[in-house]
Amino acid sequence: MKPEDILALMTESACAHNAKTKSGCARPQPGATQGGCCFDGARNALLPIADAAHVVHGPIGCAGSSWDNRGTRSSGPDTYRIGMTTDLSEMDVIMGRGERRLLRAIGQAVDSYRPAAVFVYNTCVPALQGDDIEAVAKDAAVRYGVPVVPVDCAGFYGNKNLGNRLAGDIVYRHVIGSREPEPVSAAAMPPGITGHDVNLIGEWNVGGEFWNVAPLFDELGLRILCTFSGDSRFREVQTMHRAEANMVVCSKAMLHVARKLNEDYGTPFFEGSFYGIKDTSQAFRDFAHRLNDADLSRRTEAMIAREEAQVETALAPLRRRLAGKRVLIFTGGYKSWSVVSAAQDLGMVVVATGTEKSTEEDKARITALMGPDALMISDNDQTALIEAFHNLKADILVAGDRYIYPTLKSRLPFLDIDHVRCIGYAGYDGMIELARNLDRAVHSPVWEQVRRRLDWLRAAA
Repeated sequence: MKPEDILALMTESACAHNAKTKSGCARPQPGATQGGCCFDGARNALLPIADAAHVVHGPIGCAGSSWDNRGTRSSGPDTYRIGMTTDLSEMDVIMGRGERRLLRAIGQAVDSYRPAAVFVYNTCVPALQGDDIEAVAKDAAVRYGVPVVPVDCAGFYGNKNLGNRLAGDIVYRHVIGSREPEPVSAAAMPPGITGHDVNLIGEWNVGGEFWNVAPLFDELGLRILCTFSGDSRFREVQTMHRAEANMVVCSKAMLHVARKLNEDYGTPFFEGSFYGIKDTSQAFRDFAHRLNDADLSRRTEAMIAREEAQVETALAPLRRRLAGKRVLIFTGGYKSWSVVSAAQDLGMVVVATGTEKSTEEDKARITALMGPDALMISDNDQTALIEAFHNLKADILVAGDRYIYPTLKSRLPFLDIDHVRCIGYAGYDGMIELARNLDRAVHSPVWEQVRRRLDWLRAAA
């Protein structure tokens, strides 16, 4: 990866913060990969392409520490869940055998699993020794008759977010636009409805949560060419250039993919979320607006009215139990504001939110939701977060899985919102599931038990 290519990814023109400061994102600093390195981010972004083989070129530790660490789910192939690596040894490095091992590994992956494509991830060791993974990928594609995509994402290039962007850029250059989508048959559309093709960019289908909203797209006649890359197929990624509108779910990761599609193909895009009732409804309205279809807008409003009425009925008893409860949210990225919106929909009081991996646009949304005095926490120190919980008199902490054990050891209610979870919270049905799990966590009888002073301690006092 050339330095100028990395610089280009850090000065995204579609990012309002970069346009305002003209300085781009902060350059990599020592310790910046604590939350995941560039390789980790790139592999996480592309791993949900379910029918592809994902080969990690490097020592076994790189593949072992990153395999299957995102809770994305597939409705079909599970090739993406098979850990593949060249397992470079010290002798391979000394003897310069890295490229030969990589070519052999690609051949074994193709012979064993017949994948639709092979993604090859470069890591620190082969990058330092100068392995030419692009040349190997070209040779392997000709030799084995399968697309081979080189992902040069050595961990020392930067942090996890840079890896997300890098993955999107590589896919845009090597994959998107290399195939045309299948025509829509008249029988596939509801009678009297004009269909439209759309994409979701930066949607990972964590816990299968996108399946909560997928039927609503079908009802409206919106064919999803690709959810990049949650539960996607390689052939779907190839056709993303033909969408009529794009929704960016995670702006930190994939904003530049939407921007490039807009510049090269004129595809309009917007940023949105499927967390919370208001945001889910607004996402469908934004699609109808970008597609400029009056009939679609009418049908969208009818669908929203029906779904909101149903979810309000289901949430009524849960709202009464959660209203006024104080929640501390520590997530980062687009969840730093989308989960805030979902909690507010339930009548909860958000006392603070984390911004460890949030953009300036994410922070602006937080301010719009919580007011100008919104407390944003960027420090991920566990002890400080527990202290903030007590100082803010919170009733529950909503955070990633790294905070599960310190929080539970502190005898505090906790809800896991991390990308490794197996429960989906997106869409109208996901909102009901989120409310149920918040209610269970806050009102669990275990907290009274573990906080109660033991009888023998009271007697001794």
